[in-house]
Amino acid sequence: MDTTAALARRFELVTETYPPEINGVALTVQSLHDGLKALGYDVGLVRPARPGENSDESPELLRVDGAPIPRYPGMRFGLPAGRKLAARWMRQRPDAIYIATEGPLGWSALRAAKRLRIPVATGFHTRFDDYVGRYGAGFLAPWVFAWLRRFHNRADATLVPTGELVEQLTAQGFRHVRRLGRAVDTVRFHPAFRAGALREQWGVGPDDLVIVHVGRLAPEKNLPLLMRCYEALKAERATTKLVLVGDGPERPALAARHPEVIFAGTLRGDALAAHFASADLFCFPSLSETFGNVTIEAMASGLPTVAFDYGAAREHLRNGVHGAALAFGDETAFLARFLDVALSPQRIGMGQAAREAVEGLSPDRVSRDFADLLIQLANPLERAA
Repeated sequence: MDTTAALARRFELVTETYPPEINGVALTVQSLHDGLKALGYDVGLVRPARPGENSDESPELLRVDGAPIPRYPGMRFGLPAGRKLAARWMRQRPDAIYIATEGPLGWSALRAAKRLRIPVATGFHTRFDDYVGRYGAGFLAPWVFAWLRRFHNRADATLVPTGELVEQLTAQGFRHVRRLGRAVDTVRFHPAFRAGALREQWGVGPDDLVIVHVGRLAPEKNLPLLMRCYEALKAERATTKLVLVGDGPERPALAARHPEVIFAGTLRGDALAAHFASADLFCFPSLSETFGNVTIEAMASGLPTVAFDYGAAREHLRNGVHGAALAFGDETAFLARFLDVALSPQRIGMGQAAREAVEGLSPDRVSRDFADLLIQLANPLERAA
């Protein structure tokens, strides 16, 4: 750790989701936490207790009371814990705090930190204003967006993963928005993990096409377009197979309508890497991502990727070079370009180019950038410089 970094030694991360829960926020926070520790910082973590755990405390971990999130089995939100947090931070004052989620725990952490005058950064990870519309409550979207803005504007910095989102949120009244890029583990996600045995389990041959989709099987993922893409390609290549990695409320209906589809369930680690690398292209029609980590995981795995042109795709996916990036919401163009990519003689070359495009997205670089940002918040002279 250099002398500048030594000006700030302890940070705390507050989150309402963390592994073994599997979602983009949980895995991103874990990566940030582990990255800070690897750089030599003291890092505390605050998260909801899991069923069977005690709500107890150590210098490294504070587990607070939580409750289940409706329609998200296995996930919980943290209940307000302002007094417990304030007592913890008065005993051992962190130099800066990062709050990853805007739920009851996040709000209480923000209030406690502001009362104690501890610098705070928040993470804008999830477009809850978009989600409510996809669950039949679109009339709440303006209220939810105002609630998000109010939360983040109380912080000293709001961290977002793309320059596009910096511009959008700033134009919509968010203050102190800063870009913190995302990384991908290019050692774990690698074309070398392509597994012939796994493809045999799927019932496909070496020349058959496999589409993979990784994500929650839920309305916000725009699954009807995914299925249209699959059915259109199957009409062209009858042996096409679709592999769905993830779980969610749409799974029973999808399985009933498409018993031939492979439902792999929720995967992580080597199993997820093998499923990516053993497919032939990645189809990601979601319109609700803040970033979309799975996009760069697919690219790192050597897959030509088709996605809408925002989030991770806007940052890293070049149309016609790595697959296709389509104008946001243009489903007709998405379907047409998906077929073009899938049937293109250049498909394998696109996958190779996609891999090359993300090879420099080092987790170490993101960890250093995150540490530098927290140091700037903690040390006004560094911030002014």
